[in-house]
Amino acid sequence: MKHKVILSLLVAVALNSLPFSGKADNPDYPNNRYPLIRKPYIELPLGSIKPKGWLLEMLERQKKGASSQMDILYPEVMGARNGWLGGDGDQWERGPYWIDGLLPLAYILDDKELKQKVQPWIEWALKSQREDGFFGPAKDYAPEPGLQRDNSADWWPRIVLLKIMQQYYSATGDKRVTDFMTRYFRYQLKTLPSTPLGNWTFWAEYRACDNLQAVYWLYNITGDAFLLDLGHLLHKQSYDFVDMFLNRDDLTRFNTIHCVNLAQGIKEPVIYYQQDPDKKYLDAVKKGFADIRQYNGQPQGMYGGDEGLHGNNPTQGSELCSAVELMYSLEKIMEITGDLAFTDHLERIAFNALPTQVTDDFMDKQYFQQANQVMITRHAHNFYEDANHAETDIIYGTRTGYPCCFSNMHQGWPKFTQSLWYATPDNGIAALAYSPSEVTAKVGNGCKIKITEETCYPMDDKIQLTVRLLDKTKEIAFPLHLRIPEWCKEATVTVNGVPESTAKGNSVAIIRRTWKSGDQVLLHLPMEVSTSKWYENSVAVERGPLVYALKMDEKWEKKEFKGDEVTQFGKSYYEVTSPTKWNYGIVAFDPDNMQENFQVTIDKSKQAGNYFWNVENAPILIKVKAKEITSWQLYNEMAGPLPFSTGRSKQPVEEITLIPFGCTTLRISEFPLVR
Repeated sequence: MKHKVILSLLVAVALNSLPFSGKADNPDYPNNRYPLIRKPYIELPLGSIKPKGWLLEMLERQKKGASSQMDILYPEVMGARNGWLGGDGDQWERGPYWIDGLLPLAYILDDKELKQKVQPWIEWALKSQREDGFFGPAKDYAPEPGLQRDNSADWWPRIVLLKIMQQYYSATGDKRVTDFMTRYFRYQLKTLPSTPLGNWTFWAEYRACDNLQAVYWLYNITGDAFLLDLGHLLHKQSYDFVDMFLNRDDLTRFNTIHCVNLAQGIKEPVIYYQQDPDKKYLDAVKKGFADIRQYNGQPQGMYGGDEGLHGNNPTQGSELCSAVELMYSLEKIMEITGDLAFTDHLERIAFNALPTQVTDDFMDKQYFQQANQVMITRHAHNFYEDANHAETDIIYGTRTGYPCCFSNMHQGWPKFTQSLWYATPDNGIAALAYSPSEVTAKVGNGCKIKITEETCYPMDDKIQLTVRLLDKTKEIAFPLHLRIPEWCKEATVTVNGVPESTAKGNSVAIIRRTWKSGDQVLLHLPMEVSTSKWYENSVAVERGPLVYALKMDEKWEKKEFKGDEVTQFGKSYYEVTSPTKWNYGIVAFDPDNMQENFQVTIDKSKQAGNYFWNVENAPILIKVKAKEITSWQLYNEMAGPLPFSTGRSKQPVEEITLIPFGCTTLRISEFPLVR
């Protein structure tokens, strides 16, 4: 058996570097129709993947928090007056944003009350469709504080509704959706030549990829040829990311693109690549990500973008909308390309950036987070938006900063859950991203199975999978695909206690065997401490998919908004400060002797807990020697300019404690090196 697995590894690496073409060969989960290229991974129906362990706790907190009660917390926009419920209130993106996250949450949790909250939005959208195919709000209203009422005809919010309808169909099979989308796409094909995507606002031009992926999704169901014509038209009218990434220096300069437009739009060349498999589209996206990393990147997987693109200084803000939209882009890119680097990036955002930017009870959020964040106060910062939001950009609140993120944050964890498992063209199943979960799917010759994934990952390096056969059969032959992250030097796979294979990082281990109910697979992904280079030659400390940051005491203080600010920002907000000294540089170390310089301690009880995303529950500590840099001081109530990593400090050597970035609120994650 071992030699078969090793051969499968080689095949997997080869397949993941080449485009797929031809007809789908998994009858249970149809692939792209010809002439679209064949995808290496096929999304499972919504509801097939259930969270367990800490991930279930995260979604339950989301349900008990803001996700289930936006109509109460934000009634001016999400209440009955919303234009997407037929009202005279907000006519634009925020209502659809909420449902784009609430719907998958409802069906993943199989929650009756949440489904009932979603349904009126579905029904109104369906009933709003005119004879010509147009749908949604169609009347503009006079200005009203806090509402967007004067752009009802814009293409952009309808693109969000298309994503909602896709998910609804995936969960329910409601055939009204395909008829609805067919009529709308015929309307688009007829109307876009005279009223292009950019006619109303530029948002639809930058975010056309979500419209485009919906067109291909429908084509795979209906086979209507006109949809391919619409695909070409949408790509032509989309912002030219290929030119931007390959031929221009926009990503090396400030404020050349809106940060969320970049997060959403970066997948457009890959989406269109399905219809036009020119390698330039893949090359463009890879170069785009490389340039973002070099010129704007931050260790938690995000980039400096406080509305406009703003470089890689670790005190530049990174928007919450950018995080959840970039996660969705990475999920679609990895499905189409099979390139495992995108899954590594997805996990980096999910396990580092996302948990820290929303409070534990999922009620308040930060509009912007900072990679080096030592005070969270209502104060001026070096952000593009400083003048527009009354200095509320990094405090925790509901509508603080700008309310788009309060509306849009709900999609992050549900869609991440949906991206853990995929069907494969060889009638198998693939585990790509890892978290505790349970998947039900058909494999082999159409037999139904359930695989339970038990793990504390990313806080642990072991993942146990248990296979259950749900049909009346004693055994089933099918391949099980397991992603090996790039950071893992060598993984081991054990089946029923017997060593099966080893696998290098950045590969897919494919176990081809005849399975029986109760078979168990243990995947071990050893994690070692490493460092990466960032702004001013600073270092970030990493272990597995996690970035580590300085552990700081936290003092949370709730404050009230007054007067007109209540309408704009909500009733209250939180500031967070700390007495902990933060201005440390890590003492220069021998990179060939990492284990001696970085001591890892794991608290097994906290590791097995259902919620470890805060300072108190952080299960992993890394001790490292450091020195205070007395010249590194506060600037605008944030960490001042980062000292370059060639300095010396006369201060005594101290031992500091690092914890996972996602467990922090206040932190230093980019450290100067000192001698």
